Amino acid sequence: MQNYLEQRYFGVKGYEYLCVVAFYFFFAYIYHFTLFFNNFSHDPPLIHLIHPVKFMQQSGLQYLVKLIYSILIWWLLFRKYKALPLKKRILLHLLLLPFWILACQQTYYILAEAIGWWHLVSYGQVWDIYIPALFYVLQFGLLHAYESYHTNQRNLEQKAVLSEVALKSELAAIKAQLNPHFLYNVFNTISASVPAQQEETRELIAKLSDLFRYQLKASKTELVCLSEELDFVAKYLDLEQARFEDRLKIIIDVPLELRTRMVPSMILQPLVENAVKHGIAALVEGGTVSIKIYPVGEQLHFEVSDTGVGVKDKTKLFDVGVGLTNTKLRLEKLYDTTIKISDNLPQGLKVEFAI
Repeated sequence: MQNYLEQRYFGVKGYEYLCVVAFYFFFAYIYHFTLFFNNFSHDPPLIHLIHPVKFMQQSGLQYLVKLIYSILIWWLLFRKYKALPLKKRILLHLLLLPFWILACQQTYYILAEAIGWWHLVSYGQVWDIYIPALFYVLQFGLLHAYESYHTNQRNLEQKAVLSEVALKSELAAIKAQLNPHFLYNVFNTISASVPAQQEETRELIAKLSDLFRYQLKASKTELVCLSEELDFVAKYLDLEQARFEDRLKIIIDVPLELRTRMVPSMILQPLVENAVKHGIAALVEGGTVSIKIYPVGEQLHFEVSDTGVGVKDKTKLFDVGVGLTNTKLRLEKLYDTTIKISDNLPQGLKVEFAI
């Protein structure tokens, strides 16, 4: 039973459906109870208080109509235009309220007359305007409060996760700082022992040393200059190109004016590594890895594509290793955005995101 209550149906949990039904039933029965005692002078039988037909006749049908039209309003303001600021959604409420009241009132009157049930007439119909207006404000006020509560809880959870990640990063940085020069000295020693004829090997060692130096810097800060991030990725690709030789081609398309922008550190390398290892490496003829960054409004759009083998089941990409999964989690937690994976044309894979 617990699973059914927690499971989502059309984006809404089972227990949330139950709460809405209970909310409507409660107010419908209160209205039914009030009408019963209002007619007490006519000596109605007490059985009418629990009689389902009498309940539907006096209030059940009316609140069922309200529920149907409220679902339409809820879908419009809590799903389709959910991203709108609260002030604008409240303005939409003020515009929709008269139409909601009129639709509920006229639909109920038409159904009641068709069935042969009574409804308020003449000046009494004002109560079918006043009470629904109050009910509209109450129900959607509660829904907005509930939404705000969940948003706040989600923000608190994200803050806790980010605090934990920050603590782990800080500990990792402390560990890395224990004796970082030892690693660089080892690289220098190896480089010095390489014969002068093998200058290319010496350069590769120097680039590898630079990669470790950048990783140490990246562990201390969340944002870096885009030019530094691209330089790091370029050196990584140079090392890969030394292994693949002519099988690996690289295209970096980033306007100069964007290279001063601040971006998350180590955000591109896992995507590029995935393109090389799981896309290009599997092809005998090799392929091309492309990095494209361009502005879209106030956002910076990133594309990493390859002409490799591609992937049929793209959801399994996040099971391959921690790099792609961690990048996805960072984007979701820090920027409320996610990675989009699609087929590259004519072949291969394209990974996109925007911050």
